[in-house]
Amino acid sequence: MLQTPTIVESIPLSPPLAAIYSRLGFKKRTTVLSSTEKRQTDQSIARATSLIALRGSFLRLSILDNDGRTIRFDGNWSFESVKLAVFLGDCREAALLGATAGSNIMDAIRNQTSQDDFATAVVYDATASEMTDRALDWLSDYINRQLRREGKHLSSRRFSAGYADFALENQKIFHEKLSLAQIGVGLTESFLLTPEKSVTAISGILP
Repeated sequence: MLQTPTIVESIPLSPPLAAIYSRLGFKKRTTVLSSTEKRQTDQSIARATSLIALRGSFLRLSILDNDGRTIRFDGNWSFESVKLAVFLGDCREAALLGATAGSNIMDAIRNQTSQDDFATAVVYDATASEMTDRALDWLSDYINRQLRREGKHLSSRRFSAGYADFALENQKIFHEKLSLAQIGVGLTESFLLTPEKSVTAISGILP
């Protein structure tokens, strides 16, 4: 199987308003917003959306061996994690996924914070977080449309570096295998992705 990732230069998504408001702490039945507050929040979400440039990458992989701790992939490399091994226990293939909201939105968040406009910064942050997460959903849906022709599908859940015993250091492998530098994503010495609103995950492929 090819070890070249598929780069998606633009992921078309509308802001998930209900999820953004939920992240901001608004409860549908108990939080009351004035029309002015609602209008201002919606305007901030719209401005944040205009600054977000969702891009992504994914790579389909064959699993050569899974001994309950080490998952070895085609291309002679592996992940070490008992929890991930269990997660991928019934899979002979997997998919790596990565997405980013880009650097412009992070610059805007820092700019609003420096001006003590924390309310706008929080809305920008929530919008970027939710849209980046939804970008992974978009990539999963895209892959599933391809897999359906083979009678396969992605697992409904995803597993990310830094969760349980799946060390954050594995972000280095995600960054390399997904060619994340091509979509403007860097990696710090402490294995954090930059810009901050960037995410990676692995999903199993099931019959």
